[in-house]
Amino acid sequence: MLILLAFIIVFHITSAALLFISTIDNAWWVGDNFSTDVWRMCATNTTTCMAISDQFREYQSIQAVQATMILSTIFCCVAFLVFILQLFRLKQGERFVLTSIIQLLSCLCVMIAASIYTDRHEELHKSNAYSIEVSEGHYGYSFVLAWIAFAFTLISGVMYLILRKRK
Repeated sequence: MLILLAFIIVFHITSAALLFISTIDNAWWVGDNFSTDVWRMCATNTTTCMAISDQFREYQSIQAVQATMILSTIFCCVAFLVFILQLFRLKQGERFVLTSIIQLLSCLCVMIAASIYTDRHEELHKSNAYSIEVSEGHYGYSFVLAWIAFAFTLISGVMYLILRKRK
C-alpha cells in the first residue's frame, strides 16, 4: 500500500509540474526566429520580448487560455493538499471523492485552455501587432505538455475516485 501511495503522490506532483511548465514557459507556438506563449512573444535573434496585450486581435481568447491554465494549476495544487488532508482525516474504506472532483476540475480547465488555443491559433498569430511574422510556426513543447498534463490529471482524477483508504 505504501508503494501505491508513493506512486500516486509522484504522479500528482508530475501533473502539477507539467501544468506549471506549460503555463509559464514560452513555447506554445514556435518558429525559426521566434517563440510565443500565452503571455509574450520573443524574437530569438534579438532576444527581445513583447507582452501580449489588448492591442492583439484575439486578446480575449488569449485571456481565456491564461485564466484556465492558471485555474488548472491552482486546482491541481489544491487537490494535492486536499489529498494529504484526506489521507489523515478519512475513515478506513472511504474514497477520496473531493480530491477526485478537484483534480477533474483541473483536467477540465487544461482541456479548455488547450482546446481554445488549438481552435484559435490561426487567428491568434495573424495579428499585425507582432513585431515579426509568427504565422509560419508550429506547436511547441509547452503546448504538447499541456495536453500531456490533461491526460495525467484525468488519470489521477479517476485514480482518486477509485482509490479507497486502507491501513
